[in-house]
Amino acid sequence: MPTLTQREMFWVENQLKFEQAMVKKYKFCYQLCSDPQLKIKCEEIAAKHIDHYTKLLDMIR
Repeated sequence: MPTLTQREMFWVENQLKFEQAMVKKYKFCYQLCSDPQLKIKCEEIAAKHIDHYTKLLDMIR
């Protein structure tokens, strides 16, 4: 895999922070929801952001 430029690394690092924030947000929403369907949706969305985070992290390893 080619080495990332500084600009690309900056973008990936910012995106990692964004993905972490989204995971935190949807886990918080999950805790607040009383509707079971919304809870499931929040879990699914959080899982997608965890997956995105993992893929981005793999890019810089």
